Amino acid sequence: MSKQLKKDIGQLRKLDFDLANYFSNTIIPQLFVDADMVLRIFTPPAMAQFSLSYDDIGKKIEHVEDNIRYPTFVNNIQEVMNTSEIFEKEIQTTDGNWFQMNIIPYVDHEQNKVNGVIITFVNITVRLNSIKELEKINAKHNVLMFALSHDMKQPISTIKLLSSGLLETYKRQDSEKFHSMIERLQTVSNGLNTMLNEFTSEGEANLQNKVELKPQNIVKSCGNILNALREEIVSENIQVLKDFKISEVIFPRNTLRSIIYNLIHNAIKYRNNDQQLVIKLKTYTIRDFVIFSVEDNGVGIAEEHQEVVFEKYARINSKIEGTGMGLYVIKKMIESHGGKIELESTLGQGSKFKVFFKKEIEETD
Repeated sequence: MSKQLKKDIGQLRKLDFDLANYFSNTIIPQLFVDADMVLRIFTPPAMAQFSLSYDDIGKKIEHVEDNIRYPTFVNNIQEVMNTSEIFEKEIQTTDGNWFQMNIIPYVDHEQNKVNGVIITFVNITVRLNSIKELEKINAKHNVLMFALSHDMKQPISTIKLLSSGLLETYKRQDSEKFHSMIERLQTVSNGLNTMLNEFTSEGEANLQNKVELKPQNIVKSCGNILNALREEIVSENIQVLKDFKISEVIFPRNTLRSIIYNLIHNAIKYRNNDQQLVIKLKTYTIRDFVIFSVEDNGVGIAEEHQEVVFEKYARINSKIEGTGMGLYVIKKMIESHGGKIELESTLGQGSKFKVFFKKEIEETD
């Protein structure tokens, strides 16, 4: 054997050793497939992630394709072999993990041809889950901000009315009425301040996923809402009937307030002006849920609109002021805590909204 041949064999062995050493010390899943579509080597992480064994070395890649658990894997390799272009794709394997897969042509520059591919898998499951969590946080933030702006409208409107009333009573020198309205103004202002404080603390907890789900007195919450809407209820001669079989639900306090306020205020907004508005508030249980229902004898909702009303920016009556976001937001609030909301309505006769609250707090890891 000539010295040159021995030297070439020695260099080839060294290259083989270097390649094997590289693959054995790489911390990400990598495979080397040759031009004949034969699996030649892989990294230890690939063995762990894709259940490969050393017996798979020397097999055609299609014979170990199922281990990769990605349906077009062999086709993608063949495509890179044919085009000499790098292939990149985010893939999800059947075990639920996500990877950034890169298939890179292994080029023999002396012969100017592709002699195989190196396939790299970078696990991006944590990153994608983080992005999803961020999207959820942003969605929660948007819902909270809308709920806050929506819930502030009524107390601000009440303060405006009281301010006008105070001017009139001052002109008439009606001290008794004046003091009564001052007390009412203080009550509404304090309530508004409490609401802002609660939204601030609950909003921060929401963003940190630390909202404490604990029993809330829904009877008391309804009373607070009815008190906030008292001027409108009295001036429009609205009758409110209550039938509370259950007094507590498990839900974030301020979010519960937003739901109750929206449903009762909607009943007032969409009343039939040709008759006295009657609003029925009920709580009862069905299986694993506590049901809170708000029923009215208002204008009702046509059957073809009953799904639409829960959509974003949905407006079915342009004559009545609104943003079309109220029912969309409260539906998101309810569903985010494992509940649901249902609508029963007949056009011209009235509507009933039923909110399903989970009876028990679900344990999370």
